[in-house]
Amino acid sequence: MSPSVLICDDSNMARKQVLRSLPEQWQATAQMATNGVEALKVLRDGSIEILFLDLTMPGIDGVGVLQGIQKLNLKLNVFVISADIQPEMQSKVKALGAKEFIRKPVKADVLLNYLQEHALL
Repeated sequence: MSPSVLICDDSNMARKQVLRSLPEQWQATAQMATNGVEALKVLRDGSIEILFLDLTMPGIDGVGVLQGIQKLNLKLNVFVISADIQPEMQSKVKALGAKEFIRKPVKADVLLNYLQEHALL
């Protein structure tokens, strides 16, 4: 059985790249969000198990989504995927509950290694 997955990025190309990097059986059921507002709407029902989250988006950014997840007390696995690779930002998102910080553009082997490392495969 595939976990429930949400990919949140304002770039259509980036969302598709993450989708293609997922295990094949997960691709058909992954949901998409184009910004933090959409992501939080989907996340509120508590059914998402894994979130792949961009940081830089209009409206509510990735940090805002992580803060929203904490406020809603949601339990899910968050993987931040971003080009903003500053050590301070990496520390911040991990302090807000992200499992890993993955550099854009995401590579399938890197993503799969993190999923295995966190026992999600």
